[in-house]
Amino acid sequence: MNVIEVIRKKIKAPWKKFYKKKEMEFEVPDISIYQMLKNSALKYKDLTAINYFGKTLTYEEFLEQIDLAARAFRSQGIRKGDVVTVCMPNTPEGVISFYAINKIGALANMIHPLSGEEEIKEYLLSTNSVMLVMIDLCYEKVKNIIQDTNVYKTIVVSAKDSMPFLMGVGYEVTQGIKIKKPKKSESYLYWKDFIKKALTYEGDYFVESNKNSPAVILHSGGTTGVPKGIVLSNGNFNALAIQAKIVFKTIKPADRLLAIMPIFHGFGLGVSIHAPFYLGMEVVLVPQFDAKKFDKLIEKNDPQAILGVPTLFEALINTDNKNLDLSRLKVVISGGDTLSAKLNTDINKYLKEHSSPVKISQGFGMTESLAATALAFGDANKDGSIGIPFPGNYFKMVAPGTQEEVKQLEDGEICVSGPTVMIGYLNNEKETNEMLQIHKDGYLWLHTGDIGYMDKDGVIFYRQRLKRMIISSGYNIYPTHVEEIIEQHPAVLKCSVVGMPHKYKVEVPKAYIVLKKGYKAFSVRKSIKEHCQKNLAAYSIPYKFEFRKSLPKTLIGKVDIKKLQEEAKGVPDNEEG
Repeated sequence: MNVIEVIRKKIKAPWKKFYKKKEMEFEVPDISIYQMLKNSALKYKDLTAINYFGKTLTYEEFLEQIDLAARAFRSQGIRKGDVVTVCMPNTPEGVISFYAINKIGALANMIHPLSGEEEIKEYLLSTNSVMLVMIDLCYEKVKNIIQDTNVYKTIVVSAKDSMPFLMGVGYEVTQGIKIKKPKKSESYLYWKDFIKKALTYEGDYFVESNKNSPAVILHSGGTTGVPKGIVLSNGNFNALAIQAKIVFKTIKPADRLLAIMPIFHGFGLGVSIHAPFYLGMEVVLVPQFDAKKFDKLIEKNDPQAILGVPTLFEALINTDNKNLDLSRLKVVISGGDTLSAKLNTDINKYLKEHSSPVKISQGFGMTESLAATALAFGDANKDGSIGIPFPGNYFKMVAPGTQEEVKQLEDGEICVSGPTVMIGYLNNEKETNEMLQIHKDGYLWLHTGDIGYMDKDGVIFYRQRLKRMIISSGYNIYPTHVEEIIEQHPAVLKCSVVGMPHKYKVEVPKAYIVLKKGYKAFSVRKSIKEHCQKNLAAYSIPYKFEFRKSLPKTLIGKVDIKKLQEEAKGVPDNEEG
């Protein structure tokens, strides 16, 4: 009897009736992320793997490009166990780098290109990154901090590098020419010159890795709200790919997926990139999403799968295109944020009106479990639910702050056990031990910090977050971190950040600020905004700044966050403060 069979017998799993026995008991192969991709690429070598503005790479060509990049990384000194930071939107170079880094046994540290310069510096230092692959748009931020890190070489990529020729020329004339770029040097190497380095490298460039080896670092907030590096293994990614194949039975090789979710996000990298390649799909890379042209994007690419956050689908139903044909859709998934009942109804109405044979499915997960652990699909797609655990995953609800399981239909903290649960937080044993706990049943459980309940069929319903996290257009914003940054400004005495409603983004951060004596709001407002722009990712900069003489307090003297949240709910969202 294998370990999975033991877990299946010891843990209640009322949802198992939705799967075949062999689907619940699959094994994760003892190979790397790259090796799993290679196996698929050899199987589907003549099919299209990547589509970037109409320019395509077959699986065979994709594998060749990864091979070249792997040799180039080795030629520049990257070895097994080194960390290479990838600061890229969804471009072929970003995806190729991810797999090439894995092929040579190094770790890929995936970060947001819109991060502030101090955030980028912290990401590089905390992971001990020695090389950086970045979009040229980031140079203005990187040049100010790179000397304070251990990065000895930066690979510079332009959005036009993989575009069709005429589109690339147009991009350079209209946008590229405005971007300040570094001069070629030993420290800064442009992508095409970087790839040429592979041609003269004759050494080894493949390292065999096992499923438990650390492979990727993604970033999230942990239990305290301070950004943390989340270390994920080869097996985490490969398990998710196998789960996707079991769940998405209607998806066939050559089916097309719109990869709108970014590669620095677990949802994007795991569900929209690695899993589709395992399935032999054509992945349409979307580096910059334009909500107003979403219908045109669908019309042009005719996808069978669309994955995104609720605001993405809200943008779709707000486009005025009565002729949009969605009859070839097979999978529509919303994740990264809660899908409201009204929006769920509105989206399904829109899908039906445009001949879609499927309804939207809501998923649940967090970066610490590679973003997708449960999904409402098929008979398990009950109204308002997040569905059932992916095969191989196990859920239970416990009383918050304990390991004691609550009764069926009773609210509790959602705990997850399974093959996609992270290795742990980077260099943070304390937080790792708070999130990952061995229960009395002997198995490791991820305490998500989210509240929900399970019905008699094992279908899960999400209630609310325990944490103060703000989710804006699918991005996690950690108020504690934003507060710390704002309080670094010399004029700020105290700051509290809460979420306020927003018509399109669902929620945006609002900052309540108390200034030090001698400072006036009108004279420092601009300076505080600029301070935020320099040190915070664009999506986490407060939408409104409200200056107060004092902040409300609880009976024991703490800032009354609940009161501020209630106040923020009544603030109009049509203008910045």
